[in-house]
Amino acid sequence: MPDTRELTYDPADLWELTLDDLEALEVGAGILGTGGGGNPYQGKLLTREAMRAGYKMTILATEKIADDALCMSIGGIGAPVVGTERIREGREGLRCLQGMEELTGRKMDAIVCEEIGGANSMNPLVTAALGGLPVLDCDGMGRAFPEMQMTTFSIYGHSSTPSVMCDLHGNRVVFQHAVSEVFHERMARACVVAQGGAAMLATAPMPASFVRQNAIPQSYTKAIRLGRAVLDARRNGDDPVATVCALEGGRHVFTGKITDLKRHLRGGFAVGDLELGGFDDFQGQTASIAIQNEFLIFRREGEVEVTVPDLIIVLDVDTGYPITTEMLRYGQRIAVLAVPCHDLLRSARALDVVGPAAFGYPEIPFAPLAPLGQAA
Repeated sequence: MPDTRELTYDPADLWELTLDDLEALEVGAGILGTGGGGNPYQGKLLTREAMRAGYKMTILATEKIADDALCMSIGGIGAPVVGTERIREGREGLRCLQGMEELTGRKMDAIVCEEIGGANSMNPLVTAALGGLPVLDCDGMGRAFPEMQMTTFSIYGHSSTPSVMCDLHGNRVVFQHAVSEVFHERMARACVVAQGGAAMLATAPMPASFVRQNAIPQSYTKAIRLGRAVLDARRNGDDPVATVCALEGGRHVFTGKITDLKRHLRGGFAVGDLELGGFDDFQGQTASIAIQNEFLIFRREGEVEVTVPDLIIVLDVDTGYPITTEMLRYGQRIAVLAVPCHDLLRSARALDVVGPAAFGYPEIPFAPLAPLGQAA
């Protein structure tokens, strides 16, 4: 197909990422990933090699692109532990982009990040760079969630099909139509299990006007700023945990050692529970975190304190670096943070999809966190 695309933005508005930006993004996206989204270190390595090969990673503010520009959302699908054990080939996303353009007969104008968490912050950068496109400074979650219908795009009315899923073997699967976003998730999840537990998936294109209204804004700006602050805190001898709380309006809810860890693959997800024994200010206390790719429910002494969609973040207590669910180990010393989610995830419509009941906890109501310093 000849490239007849006309630019829908001013190239002067593009922000080209540097290797230093990428180092910060690894940390910031790992924090926002709430344990999921894929291993950010591996994502960084793949992205860094593409940059060193001469590909440009560019970010564009969502308000700087024409309303009718066509934007394609992309992200990884599968269990994070599989992504750690089986390295990506690297061009899965590009094959998704090519497949979507063939399927729709339209050229894409920009790539949109499905979820800013973990390696899924990097995947759109590589896809866009290989395809010669920018990535918009936004995403569909503001964190990571385990299921595809949990994006703000789906929540607020976008139909994800037709979609294209590609794996590292070169297989391409097209989901032409799904009667609901949940059915799309179920079919894609079953397919990714057959493909070995990890693939890339691109969903139906959206006009930029829809993205601008329904995406979580400035996700890349936020992740890079957050990561840079943690790296600076480490260099300056400051407390990185306090730094994250101050930047994100969060609170430090627990410090403890992992005393038990149950984690296994089920239906294409990594599920389990994390048990903690407190120390320092939390000496003598116990806590637990429920896992489905991401950290879902935090309990102290058996009582629920924090739930999705608010962010439950696990950091190494000494370095402040994020620990993803597949990297959890018995005996690790961690800090648990709670950070309020974006307002787009707190509407009644959103809570039907990303609240505790959507993860199998109908008995747990969502009690939204207030930013640190405000009354709950």
